[in-house]
Amino acid sequence: MRNYKNNRGWRIAKISLLPLLFILLLETTGYAQQTVTADTTVKTTPVGTSKIWGKVDGISIEGLVQGPSAAVSPLQVACVFEYTEGDIFNPPALPAALNGMVHLDEALHGQITALRKNGKFAGHALETILITPAKGALKAPRLLLIGLGNRNNFTPDLMTSVASVAMREALNLGVNSFSFASDIKDAGIDSPTALVAGNVTRGIIEAYRTQLYLRKNNLAAPPKINRVILLAGPAFFLTAGEGIKEAIASFQN
Repeated sequence: MRNYKNNRGWRIAKISLLPLLFILLLETTGYAQQTVTADTTVKTTPVGTSKIWGKVDGISIEGLVQGPSAAVSPLQVACVFEYTEGDIFNPPALPAALNGMVHLDEALHGQITALRKNGKFAGHALETILITPAKGALKAPRLLLIGLGNRNNFTPDLMTSVASVAMREALNLGVNSFSFASDIKDAGIDSPTALVAGNVTRGIIEAYRTQLYLRKNNLAAPPKINRVILLAGPAFFLTAGEGIKEAIASFQN
């Protein structure tokens, strides 16, 4: 640093300081953390991948990497929060290409958004509405929407009750299987994937066991359901599976 007045020495000193200055800039702007995150590989699962995570009381709990508009089943269940303008289309909602609720809405020509926007379906917690789409619009002939309430008040515990409602409605409809999409991340809520998937599994099994109790006491017909398909995005399939397996194990112990 004594050679400041020497042009050649100044250039050498300046170059030697650049790496340090660059590191300080990264740390103060937070870009360094973003760069590390960007370099971290997220393991994704191909669309269409399915796996039976386990069975309880004769019901197969299957995971499927698929959106709710494309999943094949007698009944599709999807969840939505109370409406806010552009909620499924704008950040922090997932991009349209990865957003199952956007695809579902587009398949129905915007009618889900219309129902929510005009207050015909408010999306209050555990509110339901059953839709029969035009033939071929979805891979499922019927669509059940279940409300998640105010997004600012959401907790993963709610999903146990939501899933119980889904199972009871499916039992009432007499289907032998149904697929379930939480759609929480589609709406931009950064929920704990494994915990949500586990709670969904618990709610489904608890509601089914209630039906078995009713049947045992001659208060209901025999349930027909033998399979439940839990949908997940490519980046969340494996994590969701861990939560599902843990929930299944809790009923088998």
